[in-house]
Amino acid sequence: MRSKRRRSRGPVNGGFFRFETEDRRAIFGTGDGDFIRLRDEFGNTWLGRADQLGETLTRYYFRDAEGNSVSGISDNSGILLRDQNGKSWRGYIV
Repeated sequence: MRSKRRRSRGPVNGGFFRFETEDRRAIFGTGDGDFIRLRDEFGNTWLGRADQLGETLTRYYFRDAEGNSVSGISDNSGILLRDQNGKSWRGYIV
């Protein structure tokens, strides 16, 4: 029996990720391909993935151990995420 596995449409670049809210809450970490591991300022670990949707569009999903989630998209101008409370997280990849 074949396992059901999501496949991205192309390779996703890795690097160092950093996201901040308006009130300066931050999560940051590294990613390689479509697997990303971030930490917030409280030491919580956020695991996530990136799915390539086109040449310049990527969708990101992150979840912590407490069940909180953040998701969003990136394009040429940066990355914009929203959490389950509607708070915006803006960020970049280096």
